[in-house]
Amino acid sequence: MSALFDADQLRTFVAIAETGSFTRAADVVHKTQSAVSMQMKRLEERVGRPVFVRDGRASRLTEDGERLLGYARRIVKLNMEAAATFADATLTGRVCLGVPDDYADRYLPEIMARFSATHPSVEFTVICEPTSELVERVRAGTVDLAIITYTEDAARNAQLIRRERLLWVSSARHAVHLETPVPLGLGRPTCQWRHVALSRLAGAGRAHRVLYTSPNCGAVSAAVLAGLAISVFPESALRPGMRVLGAADGYPPLPPCDIALLRNRHEPSPLADALAQHIIQGLDNLTEADAAE
Repeated sequence: MSALFDADQLRTFVAIAETGSFTRAADVVHKTQSAVSMQMKRLEERVGRPVFVRDGRASRLTEDGERLLGYARRIVKLNMEAAATFADATLTGRVCLGVPDDYADRYLPEIMARFSATHPSVEFTVICEPTSELVERVRAGTVDLAIITYTEDAARNAQLIRRERLLWVSSARHAVHLETPVPLGLGRPTCQWRHVALSRLAGAGRAHRVLYTSPNCGAVSAAVLAGLAISVFPESALRPGMRVLGAADGYPPLPPCDIALLRNRHEPSPLADALAQHIIQGLDNLTEADAAE
């Protein structure tokens, strides 16, 4: 019988894959760089082939490393779930979660209910701000962890946990999507979805103008439902009274919306780890997709 994989080695392997660096991964898993290197040497001996190659100062996965990553994430996730199941439920203290309001209505109720049921003595603080501001808060250490829209800026440290369709939406009771130029309701100029929407319309040669701007998802939704503008929303943010627009309506396809979990690596805590596991268990739709493949 072949030797089983070591879960701690796989956790380090995942950290390197997500940070792109043995040095940064060492900080994440709280080990020395030499210990991380030794773990990966033993992992490669177990696999029987290299899982990383050097790319300048960074480390990238080999083809075999890519194959192993999906399994490693699932094993580490199950290991942490099992540990959390038997962990002391009497944790106390404070934990602060950041989340854009695009996701708050859809995901917060379940996350808060599950976490509060298992950790009733914990003071749970939620801050709703756009992704760009939450990234800065996590870096500054004022937020323990944040659910964010996956961006290049946060990619090295963020854990991708969910993928949804990003959709053009309009009011089901109005024909504002037929207007020329088409009026848009979007987030602030720093909003990733705003950039995507404007670039796709420009690429399709569709005349447009930004009529409403707000960092608040509810305000943009109100403009859409009132028939004043169209916008782009992830599938989970759709509301009754909205109509999804597609190629038949003259709107170009959009890239998927990737949702990630960003943690404060400077001040890790058991509370933040416990909350992270509740979030991953509630939102993750990528592990199952990997397993199906």
